[in-house]
Amino acid sequence: MDEEYDVIILGTGLTECMLSGILAVEGKKVLHIDRNNFYGGECASVNLTQLYERFRNGAEPPKELGRERDYLIDLIPKFLMTGEGLIKVLVYTNVVRYLEFSAIATSMVYNSGKIYKVPSTPGEATMSPLVGVLQKLKARSFFEFLQKWQSDPEKNGLDGKTMADVYSEYSLNEDTQEFIGHAMALHLDEKYKKKAARDTCQRVIMYASSAARALDDNRSSPYIYPQYGLGDLPQAFARLSAVYAGTFMLDTPVDEVVRENGVFVGVRSGDKTARAKQVIGDPSYFRNDVRKTDRVIRAICILREPIPKTSADSAQIILPQRQIGREHDIYVTCLSSQQKICPAGFFVASISTIAETSGDPKDEIAAGLKLLGPIEQIFVSVSDVYEPVADGTQDNVFVSRSYDATSHFETVYDDVKDMYRRITGKELVLQQRPEVGDASA
Repeated sequence: MDEEYDVIILGTGLTECMLSGILAVEGKKVLHIDRNNFYGGECASVNLTQLYERFRNGAEPPKELGRERDYLIDLIPKFLMTGEGLIKVLVYTNVVRYLEFSAIATSMVYNSGKIYKVPSTPGEATMSPLVGVLQKLKARSFFEFLQKWQSDPEKNGLDGKTMADVYSEYSLNEDTQEFIGHAMALHLDEKYKKKAARDTCQRVIMYASSAARALDDNRSSPYIYPQYGLGDLPQAFARLSAVYAGTFMLDTPVDEVVRENGVFVGVRSGDKTARAKQVIGDPSYFRNDVRKTDRVIRAICILREPIPKTSADSAQIILPQRQIGREHDIYVTCLSSQQKICPAGFFVASISTIAETSGDPKDEIAAGLKLLGPIEQIFVSVSDVYEPVADGTQDNVFVSRSYDATSHFETVYDDVKDMYRRITGKELVLQQRPEVGDASA
């Protein structure tokens, strides 16, 4: 460990492992340390025994739940869309070769006390009961505008317009706005309406593109999921880093992040110090360099039946905030043995949202819990969400953001791009790499 590196990375969450792989591929000498004896950090996938150790003080899991090794339960549940940025990174770095994906059977949205399938195409959207009869032509005009804008964003510009301006321009009512902004663009709250319209329009286009690919592949939803759990994602990027000579040290305590004159110079573990020009890490390693922004409620529920009204082995359900009297949406996901994360005859549903009160978190997610039917076991957590207080360019300390309550990875990819730009001084340009010999991280 007493060596000089270009960069030291602390924590093996997805953000950190993506940067580890990308920087190692670019020729950086990388040392990657984690205090845990497993990959993934807060976004790990755990077996049943580990789940009970984490939430039930090490109590023995009930035998009727089956073998502990048949479970790989995500601590932070998320799905991937085929058109999103993380998929592009997986393909361009060839990390996709380490993974096997399965399709999510259905994507649904909660409206007026019922759940409905989210349309897979703009054409379906204009036929959906989620869009009122009088709104269908107006929605079609909006989607036609998006197609023109996608082909030539400069000519068909949105400069200076907020999303509220665009909605007003096309006379889209609250129901249609909710469908576009929450079921397609996957915004967590209503703040997006006051922001530049470009981001939301790009999100809707990404959803439509992912849905079109799903139809081409005979899939009924735009979402996919890595078999054996999301914990395989950080491990796959760690393997990429190792292929390009990255060094990994798990189960290694970090006793001090060493600074000289306020600038990072190294990391000390016991009586050994590794020196480097820069350090990257998750907020748990830099408590004095982050601020709390939110709290996320997450519930993991073990079921014996699929979620009622879905009739599917896997599903996502979005509960828009307006429908449930909240400021933030609630996301529900469900997986089964088809994704190889639990034994046959069981299902694992997860619920996530932003905490809005200091009361019982189950009360805040009650609308999501009500959709699940009988629950065999439930594990609830409330986690703080952190962001860095500085950009790292002055002290060479680059801290990632905590994982949010959304059900997708776009915010993770945005953080990776932003951190890469601050670390290297250039934009992240994805280039497919020639294959080199494999290695195990």
